[in-house]
Amino acid sequence: MAGQLMDGKTVVVTGATSGIGLATALGLTQKGAYVIGVGRSKAKCSEAEALIKTANPQAAITFFQTDLASQKQIRALAAAITRKIWDERNGVLDVLINNAGTFSSWFMTTDEGFELQLAVNHLAPFLLTHQLMPLLMAAPAGRVISVSSGSHYGTIMYWKDLQLRKHYNGLWAYKQSKLANVLFIAELDRRFSTTNSTLRAFAADPGLVNTEIGFKNTTGLACWVWQKRRRKGRRPEDAAATSIFLASNPAVQKADAIYWKDGKPTPPSRYVRKADARQRLWILSEKMCGIKYADYGLGLPDRSG
Repeated sequence: MAGQLMDGKTVVVTGATSGIGLATALGLTQKGAYVIGVGRSKAKCSEAEALIKTANPQAAITFFQTDLASQKQIRALAAAITRKIWDERNGVLDVLINNAGTFSSWFMTTDEGFELQLAVNHLAPFLLTHQLMPLLMAAPAGRVISVSSGSHYGTIMYWKDLQLRKHYNGLWAYKQSKLANVLFIAELDRRFSTTNSTLRAFAADPGLVNTEIGFKNTTGLACWVWQKRRRKGRRPEDAAATSIFLASNPAVQKADAIYWKDGKPTPPSRYVRKADARQRLWILSEKMCGIKYADYGLGLPDRSG
């Protein structure tokens, strides 16, 4: 899976303190990128930064602590990143990697009242991408990458109860949030194309990975199942390869594909091709986040039917 050196490029990676995100951040610094990592715990941010600098003494890396379940904190994060990139990187963000994710086997809500998995796995990247759009638009070949999952296959959006308040199932909530990732990326990339933008959007499928995401907010049977399942997963370093490839390989900028696995284009689920589903989720997400992508000329609907 070939990539290119990224000397002088600036990349933001969310969920960069462990698992796939940490491996992604380290791999990008090894390619010469300046990486801004985002993590929920201040202590883990410090540990991750130290680990990366130990593994790569030349690493250009800095961390911001943010709870991506909070839209208030996401806005503050975007403002801080914007100031730093304007002060130190000429106002250009080359790549945003929305990697952070969570899982919960029981119904939990955020401060804004949204179901936790929908909030962290979908609304957070939707909002953060919007807030950082001016920096991305300043890049000569900017990219937005969201880490999704094969879990999106065979899944639909449950529009009657999107947050599953009436009948909550943690696995279904997770699968739906991963489908939302791909719907968002597909619609974002389409909107980029209608404005003749040089920006691209991609979804990275890391495959089954041996990480601790299944131990967050889980107990009993769910915890036991994840422990059994994770043993068959690949190393985070291997899972991160597709995100690193999409961030660093110049050839993908003109590729006619938005969903990638193991460095190769892969068809997403048929549901992702539904223009009405992409549009419906987009409109709902804008309302939930209180934003309008039309602020950046990306409000064009799909007239293809």
